[in-house]
Amino acid sequence: MNDHTTEKKMRCKTDIYDASIYRKQLPSIAETIIATCEDKACYTYIDYDPIPPNNSVVEIINRFKEILFPGYFNVGKLDPSNLKYRIGQSVSVLFDILAEQITNSIRRDCLRYDKDCSDCNERGQSISLEIFKATPALRRILATDVRAAYEGDPAAKSHDEIIFSYPGIFAITVYRIANMLFKYDVPLFPRIMTEYAHSITGIDIHPGADIGERFVIDHGTGIVIGETAAIGTNVRIYQGVTLGAHSLPADAGNRYRGRKRHPTIEDDVIIYSGATILGGSTTIGARSVIGGNVWITKSVPKDTKVILEEPKLIYKS
Repeated sequence: MNDHTTEKKMRCKTDIYDASIYRKQLPSIAETIIATCEDKACYTYIDYDPIPPNNSVVEIINRFKEILFPGYFNVGKLDPSNLKYRIGQSVSVLFDILAEQITNSIRRDCLRYDKDCSDCNERGQSISLEIFKATPALRRILATDVRAAYEGDPAAKSHDEIIFSYPGIFAITVYRIANMLFKYDVPLFPRIMTEYAHSITGIDIHPGADIGERFVIDHGTGIVIGETAAIGTNVRIYQGVTLGAHSLPADAGNRYRGRKRHPTIEDDVIIYSGATILGGSTTIGARSVIGGNVWITKSVPKDTKVILEEPKLIYKS
């Protein structure tokens, strides 16, 4: 064995010894972290009923896509001869997963906040069944969203392109599923779903928002639609649009929870990129056009165009 090899071995042993010195400190550090679990000022969730895991959220969304857009997102070939079997199987599997997560969400809420028993298991099954009963209608609504996107976008070469690749359609699809769950008072889970879509697309739609048919999100990144926003039929919005609430005081959570805080957008409105529209009493009238980068906190009458005054440009050579 030469001197170089011996030196390398000694260095490795030294590195292992040094690492052990650091690792020996971990148990005492872990104890200090565990101690904070008893601190009421910190947030800790320790219970036998888990928060819905992210992988379940993703699986539910993906399986819903198989049913809402058959043939587009299914694993394997879908043809007329196996359609009944494949869709039937997808519905059966998704029903079990969805019912379980709804049940867990309701049970978790009851135990965590000491609520009266609400028959969470039966509610999980019942709500899931109602969601599936409404799925044909949901497919028709999503079809109007796809057609509106295609009709208004010369860059779109086909409806297939929109379904497969447009982030707006993905965000709207997830929102429409989550909105149904929200209306059945399923806690937490609908918000996790839309926040997952937000993380993928940059489009933030609260599941409580009320959005009509033929809704188009063009490009989409940076869009925010608040919980109490109401959007009519055939509305198109572009990237960076905010339908938000006024700046609220520190104790706004309790004072304003459940109240209308976000604007109403009537039918056939177009809102261009960067526009900010705030306030629960603010209404954008039907067929109006809101230009880019405007700031609106008051209602706009029907058939109105709102644009910024043309800025003065400075050219320097």
